[in-house]
Amino acid sequence: MRVLVLLLTVLSLLLLAESKTFWGDTQVLKQLKNTLDPNSVAQGSCISSWDFKLDPCDALFSDRFTCGFRCDLVDDSGVSRVTEIGLDQAGYSGSSLSSLTWNLPYLETLDLSGNYFSGSLPESFSNLTRLRRLILSGNSFSGPIPSSSIGSLSNLEELFLDNNNLQGSIPQSLNNLVRLNRLEIQANSLSGEFPDLNSLTSLYYLDASSNAITGQVPSTLPASLIQISMRNNSLVGTVPETIKQLGSLQVLDLSHNQLGDSVPAHLFSHPSLQQLTLSFNQFTSLQTPSSAGLQSQLIALDLSNNNLLGFLPSFMALMPKLSALSLENNKFTGMIPTQYAFKVALPGTGVSPFVRLLLGGNYLFGPLPGPLLSMKPGSANVGLGNNCLYRCPRVFFFCQGGDQKSLSECRSFVPVIP
Repeated sequence: MRVLVLLLTVLSLLLLAESKTFWGDTQVLKQLKNTLDPNSVAQGSCISSWDFKLDPCDALFSDRFTCGFRCDLVDDSGVSRVTEIGLDQAGYSGSSLSSLTWNLPYLETLDLSGNYFSGSLPESFSNLTRLRRLILSGNSFSGPIPSSSIGSLSNLEELFLDNNNLQGSIPQSLNNLVRLNRLEIQANSLSGEFPDLNSLTSLYYLDASSNAITGQVPSTLPASLIQISMRNNSLVGTVPETIKQLGSLQVLDLSHNQLGDSVPAHLFSHPSLQQLTLSFNQFTSLQTPSSAGLQSQLIALDLSNNNLLGFLPSFMALMPKLSALSLENNKFTGMIPTQYAFKVALPGTGVSPFVRLLLGGNYLFGPLPGPLLSMKPGSANVGLGNNCLYRCPRVFFFCQGGDQKSLSECRSFVPVIP
């Protein structure tokens, strides 16, 4: 009997010695599979093929471990470590990811996106000390962003928590992620004021849209940012002047908030800004830049659906690269500046023409500038409806209800082609 026990022990040790996967990594893969709802593991999915009678790394890409993770040799021991988990979007569900140890010290990528995982984000994520990419988008995770675990991932470069049901405030501990270059937390229910993330000197992409963030637009943001989107929140105040210090910023979207007062001039003379979207706010006026827009890098500008008053700003026709302008649904009055028409139909040398000019839903009146009347069909998208204009070729304009009225009485027109 003792000889048999000794023989079995030796055989076990030999099998362990021949294993290509570190035993602790195998345990985490087993835990992950066991936490899933078995009914969500569809035939043909990655996890349906995981058969732990075989060594995971040794059998990877066979019919027993077809996909879902990656192994690498990280030292001279000859033992493989799991360096990436990337599940297919097969509809996996489970609410007990917090029960996993996540003791995978060599894991660099964890991608569970596009499934139906729920429950809270695990505190044990702090064990993923080499993690560079955490992608949990498009699930049903709830609860707060765990401050201590997520904030301890100092090697993290990309963090995707978007399209979940996360609540609570955005933790200040994100400032510890000094290597982070992409942060996506949009489409959750995060609330409170946006924290100061000025320590993230490598951050170039920030999307915090479609949450319940309050307070003002942050005045201290990383100078490395190229794109900022904070649309569809409850931000108040105006756009801080410190935005002009973001010398690499190209895209700024603050639409669908409660911003007001004046649209500041520094946005029109920003050295790098190409796309500015401030629609669906409460702005009432525009500040004119000292350079009259000649230094602007803006290509697309959307100020629609505000409460902007006064005449159409002529300086916008002088912006050399501006090709898409939307000022729809404001309270502008007066006539369409001739400069707008020339930029549509007869732009100067080195000047980008308006390919989209949307001015509908205002109180504009008077004749259309001549160059607009000579436009070739399909040359540009020009929207002028719901104003008080006349002299449109081959179109008679009538006020709502069908009665002709004077310009002072009329705003909305129904075009009727004779």
